[in-house]
Amino acid sequence: MKRRIVVLLVACLFAVSGMAQKNFDTYFEKKSLRVDFALSGNAVYQTAAVQQLREEPVWGGPRRNLTDPFEYGGYLVRVYDKATGELIYSRGFNTLFEEWRTTEQAKTEVQSWTNSISVPFPKQAISLEILGRNKEDMKFSPLLKQEIDPASIFIDRGKLKDNKITRIQYKGDPASKVDLVFLAEGYTADEQDKFIADARRFTESLFITPPYNSRKNDFNVWAVGLVSEESGTDVSGSGIYKNTALNSGYYTFGLDRYLTTPDIKSTRDAVWNVACDNIFILVNSDTYGGGGMYNFYAMGTADNKQTAVVFVHELGHSLAGLADEYFTSEVAYDEDFYNIKLEPWEPNITTLVNFDSKWKDLLSPGAPLPTPDDEAHKDMTGVFEGGGYLAKGIYRPKVHCMMRDYGPFCPACTRAIHQMIDYLSDK
Repeated sequence: MKRRIVVLLVACLFAVSGMAQKNFDTYFEKKSLRVDFALSGNAVYQTAAVQQLREEPVWGGPRRNLTDPFEYGGYLVRVYDKATGELIYSRGFNTLFEEWRTTEQAKTEVQSWTNSISVPFPKQAISLEILGRNKEDMKFSPLLKQEIDPASIFIDRGKLKDNKITRIQYKGDPASKVDLVFLAEGYTADEQDKFIADARRFTESLFITPPYNSRKNDFNVWAVGLVSEESGTDVSGSGIYKNTALNSGYYTFGLDRYLTTPDIKSTRDAVWNVACDNIFILVNSDTYGGGGMYNFYAMGTADNKQTAVVFVHELGHSLAGLADEYFTSEVAYDEDFYNIKLEPWEPNITTLVNFDSKWKDLLSPGAPLPTPDDEAHKDMTGVFEGGGYLAKGIYRPKVHCMMRDYGPFCPACTRAIHQMIDYLSDK
């Protein structure tokens, strides 16, 4: 009887999987529709407007897991079949503009930033909707909705620059793997061999780090050799500016170690013809710094002594939607980034407003809530106060974690990473 139940369960799983694949083939081609759009506004409001649509030749994302079960991020894209109104694709994401809105500058200025997302290329007309999360209630509300005809002459179908693409690791069909793409930033034509060596070194460091060490076969890894005119990156606080492929720099929002690029268009142009689930921009510098935003990109330097752990930390943001768990370091935000009256969306921090949705099931036996940060509880999975840049009102799962001080990933982060790998690899 038990064997029969298992066989029936497997048959049901295959049936569901087959139906999802059928849905992909019904609605989509194995290509991408890239949507470049502007987010404009200030600390009080924001609006969105489409800037450009592009057809691109590769879709490396899931073909079964088409609607986002997590809805992480400050933004959400939804795609509806125009004829039936059925939701056929969705995915959450963050942007650098979202962070800018929390700075002092956003209180007195209005700015417009280019952003970019990719969805599977539709076979029929669709309605595409971009939504933003409201800090007041943590719910999404529409910023724009636009009908798109895949046959439209206004969709750019031209080729972009063919940069050199190197396979660092290939484990199979991109639709069933997490496709991690390294982009070269601040590497000149004479430094391209160094970039490939750096990308290989970073790949090796990732797959000796738990939990990634058990998921190596679920990843393809690619390296795209962008050529910069000058070596390095901008250090605006010191008056240093470099001519680089992706226009990156330190001093994002005035913070010396915060290394990012606002040039998402060039970033997306670089991956137009490669399967891509996650982007890591590898900067040719030995100065400490980095940054990462969920389903947007992560960035770090190649040659600092903390390079390996910064890489894994920032990938935690961009791949799995993990929050920073530190609360004493200087940050760029002029106001509290989180509303402690509500539960944050990130899986590794909580305000205890809805702790049942977080890691309650992972608590160590006997762990008190909140959990004292003392010798008796230092090895427990608990609820330790401090996280998300706030010393009070936000809690983290362990005293130490990769998302706080580069310790091993805590159980909540580990589970979130596994779940995201499963989702992106169509498990």
